[in-house]
Amino acid sequence: MAIATGRLTLEEFMKLPETKPASEYIEGEIIQKPLPKIKHSLLQSKACNEINQVTETPKIAYAFPGLRCTFGGRSIVPDSAVLLWEQIQFDDTGEPVDDVRIAPYWVIEILSPQQSSNRVTRKIIHCLQHNCQLGWLVDPEDRF
Repeated sequence: MAIATGRLTLEEFMKLPETKPASEYIEGEIIQKPLPKIKHSLLQSKACNEINQVTETPKIAYAFPGLRCTFGGRSIVPDSAVLLWEQIQFDDTGEPVDDVRIAPYWVIEILSPQQSSNRVTRKIIHCLQHNCQLGWLVDPEDRF
């Protein structure tokens, strides 16, 4: 769902307060993500937990649910963003820096019923064009 506003720059968008659910800045347009339902939340949680179980202790990577990533002229909030450990910036006290200004190593998008699969696919392609190494589109309705 696009939010009707005058055209903003990326920097102007970044100064706006966060919305719930999150809004994304894509090609000058502000688009609010749909509110996740239970299947979506369950998949998102399981994906992050499984990835972190394998990658956190050896400090390989970390999966973040709903992490804002700003790069390539866009500010997006993938359902799960996986950063390699060396991509995570830490401040002087050892705490992670909040603002992520790079493409994640791996992005996972979980399709919601009201989302356009083409729009979500274009978001993943944008990530891949900006050094993201892996992009998954998960449709909770698909059964194998």
